[in-house]
Order: sequence, then C-alpha cells, then structure tokens
Amino acid sequence: MDTFLAVRARGITKRFGDVVALDGIDLDVARGQIHGLVGPNGAGKTTLLGLLLGLAVADGGSLEILGTPVGRALAAPEGVAGFVDGPGLYPSLTARQNLTALAALRGHDARAAGIDDVLAEVGLTDVADDRTRGFSLGMRQRLGLAAALLTKPRLLVLDEPSNGLDPAGKRHVHGVLTRLAAEGTGVVLSSHRMDDLEALCSDVTILATGRVVFSGPPSKLAAENPELDYRLLTSDPQAARRLAVDTEGVRVVDDAAGARHHAGVLVVRALVPALDDLVVRLVQAGIAVRELTPVVSPLETAFLALTEQQEAAG
Repeated sequence: MDTFLAVRARGITKRFGDVVALDGIDLDVARGQIHGLVGPNGAGKTTLLGLLLGLAVADGGSLEILGTPVGRALAAPEGVAGFVDGPGLYPSLTARQNLTALAALRGHDARAAGIDDVLAEVGLTDVADDRTRGFSLGMRQRLGLAAALLTKPRLLVLDEPSNGLDPAGKRHVHGVLTRLAAEGTGVVLSSHRMDDLEALCSDVTILATGRVVFSGPPSKLAAENPELDYRLLTSDPQAARRLAVDTEGVRVVDDAAGARHHAGVLVVRALVPALDDLVVRLVQAGIAVRELTPVVSPLETAFLALTEQQEAAG
C-alpha cells in the first residue's frame, strides 16, 4: 500500500446487469492534490465517486483509500466525506440545524463540531438560520460542502460542486478546496465546468464509456492537442496580423467565434511552439500582448476529441 496516495485504484470494474459502468479503471490521487474527473454523461464518473464514498463496491480490481484496502462491504471509509448527485438536506430545517443534526449523529455538539466556522468558510453565515427549502442550487451545494468539512476529511469527494454557484459562491468553494489541498487533503472533483478544473486541478482523468482515456496534468493536453484557436489582443492589431501571417505554423482565422464582435481582436490557429514563436516576434517588434487565450480551452478540446474517439471505437 502507498501511504502517500489518498486513492489507489487498479483494474476497477463495475457492472449493473449487462451494463459495464467501469471497465478496468486505474486511478491515483495523491494526498494534497485536487484531481479532476471529467467525462460525458454515462462515462462512469458517478459510479466511481460512489465507490470512493463507500456507496457501492467494485466487482473486480483493487481499491485503497488513505492507505487502507477497501473491502466488499458497503461502508464509508474512515476519513472520507463528500456527496454524489447533490447533498442530502432536510428542507424543513435551517442550514445551522442541518449541520447540528449531522454533528449529533457523530456524537458532537454544535460548538465542538465548529458549525459556525464551516458556515463562515463557505459563505453562508448570513443565511445560517434560514430554512434550506428556500435555498438556491448553489447555496445547497455550499451547505453540502460545509457538511463534509465538519468531519475534517482527509479525502474529499465532490460531484459537480460548482452547480448553480454565483461568482461569490465560486470564490468561497475554490478557496476551501485550495486550503484543504494545501493542508494535505486529497480532493476528487467531478465537474463539467472546464474552467473550474483548469483553475483547481493539478491532474485530471478523462473517462469515456467506463474507461480512462487520459490521466495527467492539464498542461500535457495542450502539448498533445491538435491546433487550437487563440484570441489575441495587442496594442497594434494590424501589425500583429502582418506578423501572424508571416509566422510559420500560424494561421489567421477571421471568422472564428467572437472575432468579428470585438474590435482589435485577432484569432489565430496554431500549435503551442508556433504560438510561442509569434509571441516572441510580437515582443521584439514592440507590440504589447494584452490577451492571449484559447477560444476553446485545451481541456475541453481534448475532452471532446478523446471521448468522441472512444465512443466511435466502442
């Protein structure tokens, strides 16, 4: 067993009747790492998260959580918290009462459990005494995260925690996850929000039809991707266009999404080395680069390409 890993899965399989939900899954999540899990609907993400939370057991393979092999009985592994398909809440109770009830199930009173602290951490102090039946989706997600924090988890498993979050809520959630990882907690985060995954995750695993089609750092995807379209905003758009046309491996894409709606924005298509060459030439020419961003993120591009390939092969 590897005590440096929060999750170590090898050859995990899971069937539901004739449906193969997971087909030989390998997964390593280091302690102190935020690991993203992404895939189309039906790829097996929810099934895998359920295994990590002890809501289901694998049919085959081996699974270690926090250095301990997981057996064949349904049970939440010690030190693991989180939720799948949204947190379970009592709608007739307030946010504080929901957390108090959860703490009581674990034999703690509200003060000892730190309920006020976790409510503040997820930004729900002002609505702590409001009934949760009136909460928005984003507020319920934040309360579910607060409930998980009560246990002081060493592995946190979250399914679409950014659903319904406004910018303030997103800031709170990102701050919590970043702090937990810095303190050594492993985090497995499933999301369809590519911007969240790229902002938070040191590694991502892409699933398709129950199999791993990629696992590694998001930066690796950019190097392995085909050409991407990039929005380029400079201090001299006309001069930048001339340099782009003259740079080997770079093509100007006039009709790319959004280009015609923003004056001065140039959209270019290139691999990363050619793009780097263009940036160097712009700087040498005294042209300021004010923005350089993918029109579609490398992670989203890779996700679409890899999952489509896997589905076609299947």
